[in-house]
Amino acid sequence: MFRILSKERTAPKEYDFWVNAPGIASHARPGQFVVLRADERGERVPPTIADFDAARSAIRLVFQVVGKTTALLALLKECGSILDISGPLGSPSETENYGTVMMVGVGIAALYPIIRGLKNAGNRVVTILGGRTSDLVIMKRECVEYSDELIVTTDDGSEGTRGLVTDAMKAVAGRGEKIDRVWAIGPGVMMKFCTAAARELGLPIWVSMNSIMVDGTGMCGCCRLSVGGQIKFGCVDGPEFDGLEVDLEEEKISMEKYEAEAGDLSWL
Repeated sequence: MFRILSKERTAPKEYDFWVNAPGIASHARPGQFVVLRADERGERVPPTIADFDAARSAIRLVFQVVGKTTALLALLKECGSILDISGPLGSPSETENYGTVMMVGVGIAALYPIIRGLKNAGNRVVTILGGRTSDLVIMKRECVEYSDELIVTTDDGSEGTRGLVTDAMKAVAGRGEKIDRVWAIGPGVMMKFCTAAARELGLPIWVSMNSIMVDGTGMCGCCRLSVGGQIKFGCVDGPEFDGLEVDLEEEKISMEKYEAEAGDLSWL
């Protein structure tokens, strides 16, 4: 059992947990994930490790309710427990000193530990966070601490600049700043358009393919995807890949099918 140290509802259908997990916290690196089950009959889901604190023996899981297991997690109480958590899994992000990096995220917590790792490696960090509305732009306080510049975009203009994160990407590049590397993490369609923008701007881009997973070791095949014409597995070969090589259209179709089958969760 993994005890829930704290629980917060940060946005509609968005929850933020700190969980006691000593072994995972002491080995976790930016970009890695865990596989968990809420109860004995639960499916296995792969949330990214949104933060980790070895001194507290704790990891942070920030998730959106999109299916049965995340709905069950949302019902758990502070001081309650998650049945099992395996990790850390996946290859860590390559947080080296590249120069200036552009970090782009939409409604996602996975970007934060990578931002922190890249800033600690000596990079200039330009972060772009987006969402449909202001309350869906999460972890701004954490991201701004490790960003040299934070840009917020919202579809409705309720915060920051009205528009899409791709508009902000083009605006930053348009002012003549040299960008050495881009990370884009979020829904499949968002990463698809961010990759198209990066290709247009001549920028290298990395995307995080946190697909549906079962075992997290490459055996089940649920997270297979096409990268540069070859079959890769998100759990062991990734989750991060060169966005210019990933077949993001194929990934978008797979996720749309999954979301359509998840059912109505508007009550959460």
